[in-house]
Amino acid sequence: MDAVRVALLREVLAGTQWVGATRRFAGTLRSSVVPHGGGLLLVGTEEYEPWHLAAHLVDEAAWSGTPELTPTLVRHRVREGDPAHLSTGLGRIEAARRGETLLVVAPDTPAASPGAGLLERVHDARAAGATVLALGSGDGDLRAMAHEALTVPQTPELDLDMVQHLVSAAAGENSLPAARGRRRLRDRLSRLADQLTSPPPARW
Repeated sequence: MDAVRVALLREVLAGTQWVGATRRFAGTLRSSVVPHGGGLLLVGTEEYEPWHLAAHLVDEAAWSGTPELTPTLVRHRVREGDPAHLSTGLGRIEAARRGETLLVVAPDTPAASPGAGLLERVHDARAAGATVLALGSGDGDLRAMAHEALTVPQTPELDLDMVQHLVSAAAGENSLPAARGRRRLRDRLSRLADQLTSPPPARW
């Protein structure tokens, strides 16, 4: 569904700033992780966990042959018995160092804004040399800390979920020459057909 949805979104948003803005942000994301061999940390807020974006980036990393895009999802609450890929707590941000990238995703709403504890950890990660990217939130403190930020207002025409689809797809596409990109699109459409005839997957 993702390849088709992204194509439709780009068609609908043609003529607006969003196709170019998401591609530029994706380019910054890719250029911050690929030269260093990865080290992408992905975190949301206490009220918003970007596990959907994490799953998309894992897919893009596999489909594009760019393993550096595979993120570590950092969670505010880790419960006993959570699988390994969902068991990384906020302490991982405190350990972030130069060469790593921290992507903070938060809706532009007061209820899901970054809290003081997260902002303090983001500040420390930047001070330690990590690259900080912010997606979604217009929080002034977070934007001030971010090397690159893309604010997504909640409107009937566009929301954070749509923008995450565009960013993750562009991050994978931009790593490929044109010929490989066309072949990759055919592969993704083939996977789409398989997915549409399969039972829905469990939560990532």
